[in-house]
Amino acid sequence: MADQAVRTTMRRSTMGIGSLSVTAARFVKANPSMAAGLIIVAVMALIALLAPVLFTENPNAVAPRERFTGPSSGSWFGTDVVGRDVYSRTIYGSRVSLIVAAAVAGITTLLSVVIGLLVGYYRWVDMAVMRIMDGLMSIPAILLAIALTAVFGGSVQNVILALCIVETPRAVRVVRAAVLSLKEQMFIDAARAVGVPTWRILARHLFPNTVAPLIVLATFIAASAVLLEAYVSFLGAGVSQDTPTWGSTMAQGRQYLSRAIWIIFFPGVFLTLTVLGINIAGDGLRDRLDPKLRRRM
Repeated sequence: MADQAVRTTMRRSTMGIGSLSVTAARFVKANPSMAAGLIIVAVMALIALLAPVLFTENPNAVAPRERFTGPSSGSWFGTDVVGRDVYSRTIYGSRVSLIVAAAVAGITTLLSVVIGLLVGYYRWVDMAVMRIMDGLMSIPAILLAIALTAVFGGSVQNVILALCIVETPRAVRVVRAAVLSLKEQMFIDAARAVGVPTWRILARHLFPNTVAPLIVLATFIAASAVLLEAYVSFLGAGVSQDTPTWGSTMAQGRQYLSRAIWIIFFPGVFLTLTVLGINIAGDGLRDRLDPKLRRRM
């Protein structure tokens, strides 16, 4: 009886793994671009999570005698101007970029939902708030990000706060546009006619219809946040120099491009792959959530 129970359990486990593999294969076949993007992002997330055990050393450890050492078995990505290991700085730099991307995307999405629903539904709120949003959008994103980071100070939290202010106006406009088109629909008029409270109309009828575009928008906000954080750090206005980031690592190597190109090359590759993975996943998600595009697939 015990042997039979063990065999039954093993058979069920095998069937479960097999069905999971089939489901994963179907998903990849139906959504190749989204699957490719998700794989890239997942790999980058694992690298950031497992940074201490990926044969790294202290990213701020200085070794002047080993400065400008090219990529080798002892230093896979070479060393920088003061002998710091570029591989370790690149691996640990992924943590800052992904934390900033996730935090900015999440906070911006939450803010855009609250503000977008209110400005889209109430005309008097729209007239006041959207003028502020238009003013923020009139300033180039990189300049506004640098100015806000300089005012708030150089830390990861302050960079996240600055980038949320930069990205929120664009996200609010997306939610506002969706609400403006939805609130004129007959089901909203019917809800008002039967006396449904405004908060319930916003929460039960308008908000669910903005989820799909918001999810897609969040992926592009995350990609934009990674780039803006790198730009700000590259220009010296981002997080402290003691915190390794891709932007600051590349900034420290720009003066030595002809002598030590690896200082810029490897962080640049990681930055490019991360943004590419997020954008590809976002494109695939958009195609998946768009009913018109889904019918053509």
